[in-house]
Amino acid sequence: MIAYASATGTKRNLDAMRAAGWRLMLTPLNRNPAGMRYCIDNGAFSCWTTGKPFDAAGFRSLVAAAGRSADFIVVPDVVTDSPATLAQFGPWYTELEPTGSRLLLALQDGMTRADVVAILDKYPAAGLFLGGSTEWKLRTMIEWGGLAAEMGRYYHAARVNSARRIMHAQAAGADSFDGTSATRYAVTLPMLDACRRQSALNFA
Repeated sequence: MIAYASATGTKRNLDAMRAAGWRLMLTPLNRNPAGMRYCIDNGAFSCWTTGKPFDAAGFRSLVAAAGRSADFIVVPDVVTDSPATLAQFGPWYTELEPTGSRLLLALQDGMTRADVVAILDKYPAAGLFLGGSTEWKLRTMIEWGGLAAEMGRYYHAARVNSARRIMHAQAAGADSFDGTSATRYAVTLPMLDACRRQSALNFA
């Protein structure tokens, strides 16, 4: 499983992540790849938590600068609003497709299997990004992993910040996960990375 952590300007933490083979998750607020492989999150969740409107201009600027080399890009979503997220996926997908990067649908509370299958059927290169509330995410992680495997799609689990959740993501068949713990506290990285590697051995 590939591990991503939020981009940071702290050299010690970057060095620790680089040595462990972790990658960075860039957002419009944290754009420096620091010479590491990376993915791009759209930043909608950060805007939502701070009560600000989605920074579409900042997201487009980041994609223009770094989109072609990203492992994947999370297509802009509307936090807590699954119908709006589904409705805007198509137009954003069309806009982002020329980057050549893998494009992921951000799963939100209330989305059904039928909703997501309709998107995946229409956009054969789309993958899944498990967002949503913590309770919903943990309850449905296995279900979405099964759908991703069934349809041969990439599957990423967001906000995975503990050894227990790493094991849960591995059991769900996630291809990758992200978290902020390693970004904030380099001391937690060895434990989290050991769990990631051990989980991979257990499920091999």
